[in-house]
Amino acid sequence: MCLECGCNRPEGFSLHAFDREGNLADHEHAQGHDHGHTHDHPHPDAEAPHRSIPIAQAVLTENDRIAERNRGFFLGRGIRAINLMSSPGAGKTTLVAATLDRLATTTPAAVIVGDLQTLNDAERLRGRGAPVVQINTGSLCHLDASMIARAIGGGAADGARLLLIENVGNLVCPAAFDLGENERVALFSVTEGEDKPLKYPSLFQTVRLVLLTKIDLAAATGFDRPAAEENIRRVAPDAQIFALSARTGEGIDRWLDYLRHP
Repeated sequence: MCLECGCNRPEGFSLHAFDREGNLADHEHAQGHDHGHTHDHPHPDAEAPHRSIPIAQAVLTENDRIAERNRGFFLGRGIRAINLMSSPGAGKTTLVAATLDRLATTTPAAVIVGDLQTLNDAERLRGRGAPVVQINTGSLCHLDASMIARAIGGGAADGARLLLIENVGNLVCPAAFDLGENERVALFSVTEGEDKPLKYPSLFQTVRLVLLTKIDLAAATGFDRPAAEENIRRVAPDAQIFALSARTGEGIDRWLDYLRHP
């Protein structure tokens, strides 16, 4: 995962904000921090000792500290923050768009979208009655708590009662980073194969709801729904499972009821 491969290194990320009417309000760039350090170079004949540096622990400790601060922010303002996680192409943006189209007029909502590059997802969501902030993470394969803190500190969730956080498409790294959200939801599309939860259990084990998406394509892909649901239950026995299609609207009412009644 990214704690070992090094993609969690501090790097610049940028925020792009669209207001409720879809106008680009502003944007900012957050740069990583450079830390001074020295290198000791032993004599070629000297035997260099091996040292283990707990970088992963330090990264997560700092992230968790900021996440708790985010959680307090959401609690104090009555905001329900939901972290949507999935592999790329599982339908997160389409689901958020369908949700806003049906809910934004009755429930004050806001959206934070994470991607490595482009404003494509924010552009798709703009003008649907909710402010949208796009976070471009650069080379990072996940959102982290500091990115969410920067976004909400800039007013991304002001006046909202529901905050939908669309994480970067990835089934590994996002599971390790607490954003301060109230809950996590995993999307699992019928085009991915029934054994996906078994291959990537760490993400599914952290969620309270799994959405089987693109259910309208199940017959065409030969998707074995009972097998998929059994695999979900093997790794996340307490998670609820909803099947839906954001494109056709099949099953969407159950998702909306879930959002209206936690």
